[in-house]
Amino acid sequence: MSHLLVVEDDPQLRGALVRALRDRGHAVATASTGMAGLDAAVTHRPDLVVLDLGLPDVDGGQVLRMLRSVSDVPVIVATARDDEPEIVAALGDGADDYIVKPFGSGQLDARIKAVLRRLGSGEPDEPEPPVTVGGLVVAPSAREVTLDGEPLELTPREFDLLCYLARRQGQVISRRELLAEVWQQPLGGADKTVDVHLSWLRRKLGETAQKPRYLHTVRTVGVKLAAPGDAASGGTAPDGTAPDGTAEGDRA
Repeated sequence: MSHLLVVEDDPQLRGALVRALRDRGHAVATASTGMAGLDAAVTHRPDLVVLDLGLPDVDGGQVLRMLRSVSDVPVIVATARDDEPEIVAALGDGADDYIVKPFGSGQLDARIKAVLRRLGSGEPDEPEPPVTVGGLVVAPSAREVTLDGEPLELTPREFDLLCYLARRQGQVISRRELLAEVWQQPLGGADKTVDVHLSWLRRKLGETAQKPRYLHTVRTVGVKLAAPGDAASGGTAPDGTAPDGTAEGDRA
C-alpha cells in the first residue's frame, strides 16, 4: 500500500481524488493549502505527493521548491495549467511528473505507480523493529510508543523526536543535529524549539528536567535518551561534562 498526500484546495475534487485513490488501494492524506501540505509532507513523509499549483496561500511552484530543499519525496503536479512554460518550470523545479486537469483517476493511478516503480518506492520496506529503552518501546514503522506497557499519546513531531533519540540511545545528540534531522532545518534554527518539545516529552514520560528518568541533558552539548539507571554510563560529553538535568533554554 502506498501512502499518498494530496495537496488540493478544491474540496469536491479533493474528495473525489481521495475516494478514487483509496478504492485503488492507496492510503491517502490531504491538505488544502500549500503550507499545510509542506508541513504534512515533511512531518509524515508520504511515499508520493500529488500537488496542485493553484493553491490559496502559496503558489504550488513555490511549495515544490521549498519541499525539494528538504525532501526527495516523489511529486506529481496535478493542475489545470497546461502551457508549456509552466510544465517545463515544474519539471525543472523537481516534479517527477505533470498531469493536466481534467484527468481520470485511472490515469493518475498509473502515473503514481510508474513514478514509484521508476524510483524504486513501489514496494514497502521491511518494517523497522521496535526499539526498547528500559520500559519504553518505540515502534518506528507503526509510529507507536508504549511506556511500561501503556500506550503513549504523542504528536507527530514528538514521536519523530523521541524516535530519533531512541535509535541513538545512550548517545548525546546536539540540538543542532536535532533541528537538522527532525525539523529538517539544516541551516539551523531556534534551540528553544527543541527545548519546548523536550519539555512536552518529559511531561508525557512522567519526569522533569530536574528529575530525569529517560531524557538526560548535558549542559551546552545536547540531550540523550537512556534507560533509568543507565545515564551514568556513557552519558558524559567529550570534555567530561556530566549530565545535570538542566540545559540552557530548558527549564521544564
